[in-house]
Amino acid sequence: MKRKTEIIGMSLSWFAVIVQFILILLNRQADIFETIIRFFSFFTILTNILVGLYFTTKVFHVSRFPFNLFRKKGTLTAITSFIFIVGLVYQVVLRNIWTPTGLQFIVDELLHTVIPIFVLHYWYLNIKHNDLTISSLTIWLLYPIFFLFFVLIRGYFSGFYPYPFLNVTNIGYQQTFINAGIIFGVALIMMGTLLSIGKIITKNRP
Repeated sequence: MKRKTEIIGMSLSWFAVIVQFILILLNRQADIFETIIRFFSFFTILTNILVGLYFTTKVFHVSRFPFNLFRKKGTLTAITSFIFIVGLVYQVVLRNIWTPTGLQFIVDELLHTVIPIFVLHYWYLNIKHNDLTISSLTIWLLYPIFFLFFVLIRGYFSGFYPYPFLNVTNIGYQQTFINAGIIFGVALIMMGTLLSIGKIITKNRP
C-alpha cells in the first residue's frame, strides 16, 4: 500500500509540473529562455519538484548523491511543511487573483490543493519518531532563504517577480521583506506544529 501511494505521489507531482511547463511555454509572454527561468522562479514549482524527487527516490530506491538528501531524517516533515505553505498561501492570497480554465485549472488544483493534501496525508501515515527533531529540519530552512534572495536579485535585474507579495517594484523592499518574514514565520510555525503532532502520532502508533 505504501509503495502504491508513493507511485501515485510521484505520478501526480511530475504530471502537474510537466504539464504546467508545457502550458507556460505555449502561453509565454517572453522568449523561451526567459520563460524557462521564470518557470523555475516559482516556489510552487520548485516545491512540487521536491515532492516529485522525494517520491521518485522512494519508488526507485535511489540513494546516490544528491538524491540521498531525500532519505535523511527530517526531509519528509520539511517538504510537507513547504508544500503545505504552497497550498495555504495560494488559498488565502492568490486564488482570487485569477480564474484558470480547462487543463490549466486541473493543473493549478493539483499543484496547490491536491498534492499538498496528499503529501500531508502521506506524512501522517508514514512519519517516524526519529524524523521529528529540530536539528534535522534546520538545514531545510536554507531553501526558502535562498529562494527569496534569488527572486530579489533576479528581479532587480530583470524586473520579473513571480508573486505580487514579493514584487519590489510595486510594493517596495520594506513591504516585501515584511511579507517574506510573515511567510517564513508561518513556515516555522508549520514545522513546529508538525513536530508536535508527529510526536503524538508516533508515540501512540504501534
